[in-house]
Amino acid sequence: MKHIKIAAGLAHVSYARIADKVIEADQAGADYIHSDAADMYDLKNMQLMGGPQIIAGIREVTDKPVECHIYTVDCDRLFVEKLAAAKCSMLIVPAEHFIGAPLAYLINYCREFGMKIGLAVGCYTPLSFVEESIYDIDRLHIVTHGVDETDGQDNWGWRKSVPDMIRRARKMIDEKNPRCELAIDGGLRFDNMEPLIACNPDVIALSSAIFKDPDGITAGVQKCRKAIDEAARKFNLE
Repeated sequence: MKHIKIAAGLAHVSYARIADKVIEADQAGADYIHSDAADMYDLKNMQLMGGPQIIAGIREVTDKPVECHIYTVDCDRLFVEKLAAAKCSMLIVPAEHFIGAPLAYLINYCREFGMKIGLAVGCYTPLSFVEESIYDIDRLHIVTHGVDETDGQDNWGWRKSVPDMIRRARKMIDEKNPRCELAIDGGLRFDNMEPLIACNPDVIALSSAIFKDPDGITAGVQKCRKAIDEAARKFNLE
């Protein structure tokens, strides 16, 4: 049975005792720690500050890979250097804003500092944005949440176009760059993931499903792990 990895996303975490929360998610079985950072350009309603300083802090309490998912229109070599100094494992940037020559430089910066690089396909961004760069990235990270079934705050559903996009992304990766991870992120909970797991992702980023579970962080991870593994068996994923 395929082991689909869980990336514990820090978007919905109180930073008051973030180290303790990361430790609990790690010990509960999360495979990655997923730190979100924003410059307020794309995410005007969310104050995400999960950059090098946060990563350096949580790196002290976990040996799991820590990835930085930025929502920004610019990223220079200095930022990559700071992430590397904080022992970040992967930088994930939005495909909407990083395309062409700027992306080539960024890929090379990450390689220079020993980090992996991922491209995030945001809401309603076409998969065609990554057709050329797919050969050279380590993660294709599909943002799955949408406009339906949401309270406008923490709890979002995933949009109707997502299953088709994930299937097409899986095919693209398998044909062009099998070493690239396929991740899904947004609006996913233990009770609504099964149709998307059927599309065969490698990583599932979960934030409120873990850190805002009413039974606690450990229970949140365990519920999601159980749902993921049951679906992987059901669909015979290898």
